[in-house]
Amino acid sequence: MPRASPLSRAAWGRPSLRAAVTTGVFLTTLWNMRCFLHPSEVSGQAPKQQEPLVVLVWEWPSKQVPNISGDMCQELYGVRGCWLTTQRQLLRRADVVVFPPAGLQHGRDGLPKEKPPGQHWLWVSLESPSNTKALAGWNQTFNWVMSYRRDSDIFMPYGKLVPNRSGTVNIPAKTNLVSWVISNYHRSQKRAQVYKNLSRYLHVNIYGKANKKPLCKDCLLPTTSKSKFYLAFENSIHQDYITEKLWRNALLAGTVPVVLGPPRANYEQFVPPDSFIHVDDFGSLAELATFLKSINSSRYRQFFSWQRSFSVKLYTDWRERLCSICTAYPSLPHNRLYPDLESWFNT
Repeated sequence: MPRASPLSRAAWGRPSLRAAVTTGVFLTTLWNMRCFLHPSEVSGQAPKQQEPLVVLVWEWPSKQVPNISGDMCQELYGVRGCWLTTQRQLLRRADVVVFPPAGLQHGRDGLPKEKPPGQHWLWVSLESPSNTKALAGWNQTFNWVMSYRRDSDIFMPYGKLVPNRSGTVNIPAKTNLVSWVISNYHRSQKRAQVYKNLSRYLHVNIYGKANKKPLCKDCLLPTTSKSKFYLAFENSIHQDYITEKLWRNALLAGTVPVVLGPPRANYEQFVPPDSFIHVDDFGSLAELATFLKSINSSRYRQFFSWQRSFSVKLYTDWRERLCSICTAYPSLPHNRLYPDLESWFNT
């Protein structure tokens, strides 16, 4: 059954929608209105294309909400027929409603009172289970999950390797051995304990708020690129939880990541096995330190062989992530309902 047009005559009769248009929050130009009208309502002809998929973001996942326009997904990312909105008065028109973890902290009072027929609710998060709160009790609520986990309905990694044909290796000049950028240092975390013991055997150049050496926005990559190795230590250990610490701070910067996170086999599902060093590769941190200090230039260069065939693609813009919902929508399981979201995420 075709979806009703976002600006059908029945929808226009709703006071909330009239108010949105009047205030200029909903659509600001006639062109935007035409983009989301059925062709028959514009030209009087029979419909020739499917209506755009309406994705309502109940609460934006980051602190800064960017400017959102109806055809933004097509303009920025080439995703056609996808309409993102943050206007809650369009709840009943939305095909998908997106809820980040912060929106659940106020309990069900912060969510819509009912789910219109045919609508799907999507829970989205980039945080690990250790850093996610307020998941208890959300049973039979969400149809889909969008996260960094590969078994999510919509897989949303922090980054990935994409094919290229450069055939070249580019290793920035090195002036020191190991660096680490850390903002939230807690002694109870495993990464803090590993660093403390590793630093007994070699010097680590530390940057970030935790060491009172914050880096400017454009200083991170030039700084970490000067080190031979980078401590890509995750704040918690979970399946598939491989963040920008690997993708941006190390691989994109042109340094070799020394990783602390899920097992090596999990990392190898994302990057080549010879592109990183895992803390667990060694029997002790003393052995790891010896390896880092004694590696020769030929062996070191081998860690960058991946550059001949791949380059790093980062996902940093929530607009791009959310536009991908429309791409995935046709193949999503439309009868799915998570019986216990917390149990699934903590598995």
